[in-house]
Amino acid sequence: MNLKANADESVYVIPIEETVEKGLSEFIKRGFNEAKQANADHIILDINTPGGAVDAALKISDTINDSDIPVTAFVNRRALSAGAYLALNADQIYMTEGAKMGAAAIIDLEGNAADKKSESLWLAEMKDAAEKNNRDPKYALAMADVDVDAADVGAPKGELLTLTTSQALDVGYAEGEAEDLNSLLQHLNLANAEVHSVDLSLAEKVARFVTHPVVVPILLSIGSLGLIVELYSPGFGIPGAMGLTSLFLFFYGHLVAGLAGMETIILFVIGLILVIAELFVPGGILGIIGFIAIIVSLFLASGSIIGMAISLLIAAAVSITASILLTKVLGKRMNIFKRLILRDSTNTESGYISNKTRSELLGKTGVALTSMRPSGTALVEDERLDVVTEGTYIAKGEHVKIVKVDGSRIVVREIINQKSTEEEK
Repeated sequence: MNLKANADESVYVIPIEETVEKGLSEFIKRGFNEAKQANADHIILDINTPGGAVDAALKISDTINDSDIPVTAFVNRRALSAGAYLALNADQIYMTEGAKMGAAAIIDLEGNAADKKSESLWLAEMKDAAEKNNRDPKYALAMADVDVDAADVGAPKGELLTLTTSQALDVGYAEGEAEDLNSLLQHLNLANAEVHSVDLSLAEKVARFVTHPVVVPILLSIGSLGLIVELYSPGFGIPGAMGLTSLFLFFYGHLVAGLAGMETIILFVIGLILVIAELFVPGGILGIIGFIAIIVSLFLASGSIIGMAISLLIAAAVSITASILLTKVLGKRMNIFKRLILRDSTNTESGYISNKTRSELLGKTGVALTSMRPSGTALVEDERLDVVTEGTYIAKGEHVKIVKVDGSRIVVREIINQKSTEEEK
């Protein structure tokens, strides 16, 4: 947006709003490149952010420090956490009335204090940012470390420092107070400059949204659950479309943000094809290779091993839980789950008969056609039957009695009295 025309000087205004994340770092880089190509005389960072990811803030600070164009940070309400660090990297800082800057302690994705190694790096960055522009590093460190005493500005040991506009002016952390952008331009002697506002494109808005640490595990959860359901349902429907759309947004956002390349997307597609092929080719090796390829592509696209590991764990937990709930609670009502659960059974009511129990044979007598050791053949009422004894030996020609019938198993016992009666006769 062009605010003033026909001027000798030009100013580029780049907003730093909402959460500082990886998509924002690429947007800031584009804004600085545009300013450089246009031979801009000044860059203003319009800051109003609660903070965000450390890795994104470090990339943005590199962009600021590599610029030959003077940079002014305009704290328009809040520059907290990573926002305070970015403001300190600017050549000068102006703040609106009632603005806040500070509270820059480093925490992990779960909201807990970061490990000592990460904390040490962050403190060194905060100190370097302050000293680079001749600011007392004590206050920068007090913003990030509760063990630093800044009682002179209301943050004794045990509390993080957050500077108000008046406090920042008192300790030399702000060069002045400006009501709005026009007022700031007057302070910078750029009132007649041609002002260009660098706005987010639609692609960058999508990239900023889908690379947010909270959105990433949601996309992966929807993607994995959608594809799992689709693999076990006929045709291609809503679950598959949702899954593919979620994964497309994930890779598209990271591609626009400069975190993923085409090779990462190709690796993911190859992995997905191998996993699908495993459904038709037995062996398991294709599925394993495909699964590994998918996981590697996700890590390559994320740019953060720890962040992606946490996102994948969340996605796995959500997918497993949702799958169990859907199959248990809704499986009986939804046709889409019929292929997930085998509900048919082979029962007598359906006409299936495995072994018919000949209970009518119980108690009947016959003759052993073969020796039984203990199995053999007996003739009972002109019917040859495969039988077994109770464990004893019965010779061929002996009379037997059926004492037990269990399915196809017919148990016989020798009739001693019958043999004695025939001998007497």
